[in-house]
Formats: sequence, structure tokens, C-alpha cells
Amino acid sequence: MKIVGLTGGIGSGKTTVAQMFKDLGVPVYNSDIEAKALMHNSKVVREGILELLGETAYKKGKLNRAYIANKVFNDDKLLKALNSIVHPAVREHFLKWVDQQDHSYVIQETALIFENKNQNNYDAIILVTAPEEIRIQRVVSRDNSSKKEIISRIANQLGDSEKISYSNFVIENIDLEKTSKKVLEVNKALLEYI
Repeated sequence: MKIVGLTGGIGSGKTTVAQMFKDLGVPVYNSDIEAKALMHNSKVVREGILELLGETAYKKGKLNRAYIANKVFNDDKLLKALNSIVHPAVREHFLKWVDQQDHSYVIQETALIFENKNQNNYDAIILVTAPEEIRIQRVVSRDNSSKKEIISRIANQLGDSEKISYSNFVIENIDLEKTSKKVLEVNKALLEYI
């Protein structure tokens, strides 16, 4: 079974593209959702976060996401420390999930493949792109984040031009009909490649 990474900058539409692959019957693992679940449910991850960020990291037993985001997105060392707790747990959970799948290939939807130098973990990588202005608009309407916050988060990610050079497939996600056609092409190519 091949492991395919699906990545793209914030607001590019990774989840939309992932859903299109799911609709084709491809198993898709959403790293963001699973990371949040592990931050809630994994004793090891929870203890690591409490040790790193203190009791305020959890409020009434639930992850205090606003507090954590505010702390780590303004401090590279803290962000790296948090990632060193969460990412290995997600990787371990993902590999167990892969063992339970029965398909020619699986997709791991994850934002920071290249930033974390994880490209060697995949047999192929799909990059989802969209113009920055569209990405900003999507995130503003989705998260109620400010334009300034989003631009700051985009600045923490590699640019698309650099990611394209490392990717096997690029799906530009502006028009859903065109995106859907491209997903079909990529799926066909992946099935043939495997």
C-alpha cells in the first residue's frame, strides 16, 4: 500500500480536495483533526502539553486552543517544543491507522510536510494551491481570524513555488469543477503508478 501526502498552505482547500478523494473511496487521514483528538485523549500528549504550557493549556478539561495558539504562534521555540510532543504521537497513530486500511493507497492530509522535512515519509505528494488573496478570504470567513493573523500564519509556511518543486502532483483549487477533474486525473495516475 502506498502512502500519499496531501498538503497545501492555509486556506488552499486541502480538506475540500481530501473530501473529493474520500468520495472516490480513498481512505484519508486528517492530521489536524487527529492531532486535536490526541491532544484531548492521549495521556502522554496531554502531560507533555501541561508540562510545556502549564495548567492554562486546558480549561475545564478541554484544550484551550486560543491560549495555546496565542503562545506558540509568537514563539518559534515553543511551537517547535509543542510539535515535538504532538507530531510523533500523530505519526504513530497514523501508521496504526494505515495498517487497518485496505486500498491501493491512502492519503494523509497534513499542512507542514515540507516545513517539517517529512517528504521522505511519502510515496507521492499532492500539493493543493490557490492564490494568496483567495486563501486569506477563505480563512477570514471560515475562522473569523483577522487578515493580519492569517498573513502571519502564511509567512510561517513555505511558499507554493518552493513546494511545487518537491511535489508529484499539483491541484490548483480555485474552481471546484476544475479541481474535481484534476482529482480524478491524480487518482487515475496514482492507481496506475501503484
